Amino acid sequence: MNFFSFLTEQEIQYVHESSLEILEETGLIVRNEKARKRFAEHGAIVDHESQLVRIPAGVVEKYRKMVPPTITLRGRDPAYDITMPRKLPVIATASSAPDIVDPVSGVCRRSTSQDIARIAHIVNEIPAFDLFSISTLADDAPDDQFSLTRFYTALKNCVKPVRTSVYNIREAEQVIKLGELIAGSKEAFWERPFINFGYCAAVSPLTLDFDSTDTMMYFAEKGITAYGTIAPMGGLSTPLSLPGMLTIMNTEWLAVAVLAQMSKEGTAHIYNFLPVFADMRDGAYAPGAIEIGMMNSAVCQMARFYNVPAGGYLGLTNSKVADAQAGYEKGMSPLMGALSGADFIVMGGLQDALMSFDFGQLMIDGEIAAMVKKVREGFGFSEESASVQEIKDTGPAGMFAANPATLERMHTATFMPDLADRNLREKWQQEGSSTIHQRAMNKALEILSTPNSFAFDKSIDDRIRTEFEGLVAGDSQPQEGWSPFDIGSATPDRQRRVNRRARA
Repeated sequence: MNFFSFLTEQEIQYVHESSLEILEETGLIVRNEKARKRFAEHGAIVDHESQLVRIPAGVVEKYRKMVPPTITLRGRDPAYDITMPRKLPVIATASSAPDIVDPVSGVCRRSTSQDIARIAHIVNEIPAFDLFSISTLADDAPDDQFSLTRFYTALKNCVKPVRTSVYNIREAEQVIKLGELIAGSKEAFWERPFINFGYCAAVSPLTLDFDSTDTMMYFAEKGITAYGTIAPMGGLSTPLSLPGMLTIMNTEWLAVAVLAQMSKEGTAHIYNFLPVFADMRDGAYAPGAIEIGMMNSAVCQMARFYNVPAGGYLGLTNSKVADAQAGYEKGMSPLMGALSGADFIVMGGLQDALMSFDFGQLMIDGEIAAMVKKVREGFGFSEESASVQEIKDTGPAGMFAANPATLERMHTATFMPDLADRNLREKWQQEGSSTIHQRAMNKALEILSTPNSFAFDKSIDDRIRTEFEGLVAGDSQPQEGWSPFDIGSATPDRQRRVNRRARA
């Protein structure tokens, strides 16, 4: 497949060489002493007093070439393991929103472990999502079990690959112990480690922080699957230009990739990014900007230059509801990513600049994800699909609907949406004039109203709860008071009255 691109080969080479120049001459601040020592041991020039690390170009080139061309993210069920790159992009939910749009009241509130359990259950049932990047935080988590709570409720209810970040190594070890308990033994887990982590070691501009850098080195040393994300903000932590942001982001990615290889040669990595431009009218965080999709195109080119998978947070929105703004912001950048060759697209469920999760939005995003994959499947051109003989046989003024080939292809030639309405206006009105968000919420409730067949069996749960006293319940059940939308009314006011009656 030919991919869309912005950069010429000469421009790609210029970004690479400029990154080498910046790392060698300007360097970066490294807050973690262990990381500074590791850089020094492998040929970097380190000033421990200023925490400045300069990396000669030859050192960068040596270690960045050790990054493997593929990465495998594993699920609790090996049938759902994914290796990138592949023909179709891997599509994940977006992660770590502190809030959730309550499915009963419609009001934004703090998210809990019960919400994570419900989301994990639904993600199992949406084919277009390959990976559950844990969508929300858990406000009810015990202080010493924050990340454990998130991973436990996610893994208990989802057999697809699960990932999120942790604060420090202590939390990582707690989560790894959870994995060993799920697997049945330490040996069984490490034979196929199915927990995946993320981190964000680089803080733009040109800084590696302490905790994330610490966990990144730990993951590499232990052979734990993890990938980093570069998250600059154009106009604030990078120059206010696409090429300027790309150059600084590429520099930071190289620094992190090099340190990972210095920690353990052959550590898998993704060229993953979350770049946003500040809206310079007021400094607003703008992850729904079209420039994110444009930047992804360039990132895909740089990743192919380095022969590593490319990923990005592409389906984000500043909208607070599942409206037209959410639709075009969540549609345009992921599609551009698919056309540019993205291997990994993070897009599902979040609104309000990553601050809130919405169940209806998750279902809608699953439909967008399926369409994105349809594009990457390609045109499917062959002599058979060109249908020359069928055209001749049907002839002028003929009707193709009755042909056997039409029946054979009706579920494969075109994408069949579950949520999008394609009826005539009259039929749509007769059936209640429903919105896509109402239909999506009903579909989410339908899934949650069916027991989760993927949940842990009792023996696994007993092992875990014996080890971790006070752990949250982690079960997926519909929220009390969540009833199907009255499709006969498209007005939020009436729906709130319906919900109030259901709770009474």
